Amino acid sequence: MIKARLTPGQVVLGIIASFIVASIVNIYPLSLEASVFRPTALIMVLIFWLIYKPRYVGVGTAFLIGVIADLLLDTRLGQQAFSAVVMAFCIRFIGRYLRELNLTIAWMVATAGLLVFQLTLWLVQYLTQNIFYTQAIVSLVISIVAWPLVYIALKRFIR
Repeated sequence: MIKARLTPGQVVLGIIASFIVASIVNIYPLSLEASVFRPTALIMVLIFWLIYKPRYVGVGTAFLIGVIADLLLDTRLGQQAFSAVVMAFCIRFIGRYLRELNLTIAWMVATAGLLVFQLTLWLVQYLTQNIFYTQAIVSLVISIVAWPLVYIALKRFIR
């Protein structure tokens, strides 16, 4: 079976659609108890595109997605944006040294990105608001475990 190569326009549409779906997952109403288990879908999708399509998604996109996440999740404007930019810089730096990128290596890079994002967000929230959300640890672990699902859903766009 021969797979057709995607045009740049199709890739961009896939990127936009994946961010829209991830933002819907992030804001879908859940009970207070269940919302603790919600993965950070928008950041997971951002990490996927930073790893696999760095020509299309970069630090500027990370800032934009972070601002959108700030607005959607009602955090102080700039907190998630700053965390996303720091995470994007780290992933771009790591990406320069990766040649063979299979699912396991991408998962490790995504785990590092999620950890950097969450640690930066905790630090910014502690310094600006003097708060520390310990419940985010559960969301972080679920995001790390669920990241291969993002890979499976979006892998058709990396060929």
